[in-house]
Amino acid sequence: MNASQKKADGVVLTELAQAYGDEAKARELLESWRWPDGPVCPPCHNAGEKSVSKLEARSASPRGVRPGVYCCGACRRQFTVTVGTVLERSPVPRSKWLLSLLCSSRKSLSANQIHRLIGVTYKTAWFLCHRIRFGVTPQHWAEAKLKGTVEVDETLVGPKAKPKSAVVVLVERQGLARVKVIASVTQKNAGAALSECVSQEAVVNTDEHPSCKQPLKQWKARQAVNHSRGEYQRQNQDGSRASTHTAEAFFSLFKRAIIGAGHHISREQLPRHANELAFRWNTRHDADGQRLETLPAGSKADD
Repeated sequence: MNASQKKADGVVLTELAQAYGDEAKARELLESWRWPDGPVCPPCHNAGEKSVSKLEARSASPRGVRPGVYCCGACRRQFTVTVGTVLERSPVPRSKWLLSLLCSSRKSLSANQIHRLIGVTYKTAWFLCHRIRFGVTPQHWAEAKLKGTVEVDETLVGPKAKPKSAVVVLVERQGLARVKVIASVTQKNAGAALSECVSQEAVVNTDEHPSCKQPLKQWKARQAVNHSRGEYQRQNQDGSRASTHTAEAFFSLFKRAIIGAGHHISREQLPRHANELAFRWNTRHDADGQRLETLPAGSKADD
């Protein structure tokens, strides 16, 4: 099966382990996903057969050339397929990266589980997990504001004995989700999250929490359900449905991921874990290989 077929049909973990277990095949797979029309220089975005050339060792050269190195004719820089991605400057083999990227679960996997699955040390697995979480943070891949009917809900995360962290989810029905970790659940913080993530043409669904009352005047409409009175869903006269069931479903997976995989997540790392769960939610209908294609294309390592 060639790379284009794999791209269309998706890849599962067992197929990838068998077909792309060595470095050369793993590199070719990444190149086909990141550069379907040929190599492009990451620093200057230059492309073309005459502009970008693959380096080949001379026959008399005692050292040779590292496989997969290209040279840009415009800026004269050398690069590989990992430059500008979460794989950049990582000593971990690309085949291990592919396996860790494909260790998909709707409720995430712990570093300890990945360490056992792909045969690396726990320290390496922990490093891979944090690089991947950085790669799926919203500011590093193109995002449009949420439209249609958007459900908004909030929750508190953390141990009982300490101050908890506030998390707000904004999710389209049958669509994408955005997650924001905020200092506290107030009208100001909720309004800032809505302004950043939700189009003003959207219909916003919330519960009766007071933080969601004042900021919603600039949006098309607000529909609220009163949980304290036992109202969890309401059919409106115009045929629309008011509820926050989708947002609550997201938080159900979110909390199970923390309990089952993360166990304890620090306040500093919580935003990246939240973004990882949002990414998994947004790609829930994708095959493993399709989900993997999202990461190498535009993620930047934070060294």
